[in-house]
Amino acid sequence: MLLTLTTTHRPATDLGHLLHKHPGRAQSFATSAGRAHVFYPRADEEECTVALLLEVDPVALVRGPGSTLTQYVNDRPYVAGSLFTVALGSVFRTAMNGRSQSHAELAATPIPLIARIPVLPHRLVEELFTPLGWTARITPVPLDDEDGSRYADVTLTGTLTLSDALKHLYVLLPVLDGSKHYYVSEDEVDKLLRAGEGWLGAHPARELITTRYLARSRPLVRSALSRLADVEGVEPEELDNALAEPRVRLAAQRRETLVALLKEAGARRVLDLGCGSGALLRALLADPSFTEVQGVDVSAQALKVAARKLGLERMGDRQRERLTLRQSSLTYADPELAGYDAAVLMEVVEHLDPSRLPALENSVFVVARPRTVLVTTPNVEYNALFATLPEGQFRHSDHRFEWTRAEFRAWGDGIAARRGYTVRYLPVGPEDAERGAPTQLAVFTLGDDN
Repeated sequence: MLLTLTTTHRPATDLGHLLHKHPGRAQSFATSAGRAHVFYPRADEEECTVALLLEVDPVALVRGPGSTLTQYVNDRPYVAGSLFTVALGSVFRTAMNGRSQSHAELAATPIPLIARIPVLPHRLVEELFTPLGWTARITPVPLDDEDGSRYADVTLTGTLTLSDALKHLYVLLPVLDGSKHYYVSEDEVDKLLRAGEGWLGAHPARELITTRYLARSRPLVRSALSRLADVEGVEPEELDNALAEPRVRLAAQRRETLVALLKEAGARRVLDLGCGSGALLRALLADPSFTEVQGVDVSAQALKVAARKLGLERMGDRQRERLTLRQSSLTYADPELAGYDAAVLMEVVEHLDPSRLPALENSVFVVARPRTVLVTTPNVEYNALFATLPEGQFRHSDHRFEWTRAEFRAWGDGIAARRGYTVRYLPVGPEDAERGAPTQLAVFTLGDDN
């Protein structure tokens, strides 16, 4: 597999100083991915091109420790993906970090760059690279007269710092490939956030990037998005909001509707179940009619972010006494959650596997058993109206399902009948005549004889 990187920034041979690889000689390096070779097909003042060639032993690849591959004949030795980025990060690590003692100013300067990868899965190239300032030329690679080959010869052109360009490639090549050749663990989150610093948080496809880079591991994706929210200041509710309204964002409408319904129900002690970074908690604390508010989440990192965003350390004693943050799973019975007037599950149920919903029902409607329970969830019928949401794709990478209005009502009606509640359904957000509103809301009220 091969990558060439070209610049016309004069003197172009300064590219060798930035890469810490002399243009006058070829070099070879042993990496965990294979034998990497660095050489310069052209090196003069007008134009300089560096090539990184990785040779992979397919037999050793399958037999190697931690390998997820089972077939000797596969595309791994040829397609630029996780194998290639292991070599890229090893051979060009100093340049990727933006360090150059002799040319520090140039290392921090955007320069014209052309990156060419001859064999690359191309379906997401423009979606991933265009927001970062690259333009892409994609030439499909035919395979035995097969129509619609997933591979292409891709050329990326842009004006960026060399460090940024290498970091983009390091993260996005395995994202395009959609798989990794090794077991993905928590340290991959650290790698992603280091390489994505300064650009991942603002990328419109950040969820897609995070999900595919971390091999679709839900705990790792959740951890990465929470840490990204903490470091980059990206509100997690923005990551779960496919609608960009010009006047009122859907997330804000949900919060306003929920607060109004809680006040209407006369609730004073409220549980926010699956509180995330505390957006609803902030709204509840702003209203003195709510005398006690408890935020519950399974993620310790999410609760840490919530504490920071709510200013817990700076909060006055009276306000602090009203708030409790608790780590707990919503699928396990927790007697400490009993005795509250109301509970809210705002955009929570769709993050659970359907097989865990009965456990959620038991913990909320049997063990906690507040008088009022409010549940919001996406209306999948509305998804077709989102111009930026691909057909068949959920609004959030961690959603395990998204219900139609009929499916949501069937679920809610079943709980009401089994647990002694009445239930009514409300729309949240702009309603379409045929598809309804983007968010659907169930209001459960405990019967007087219960």
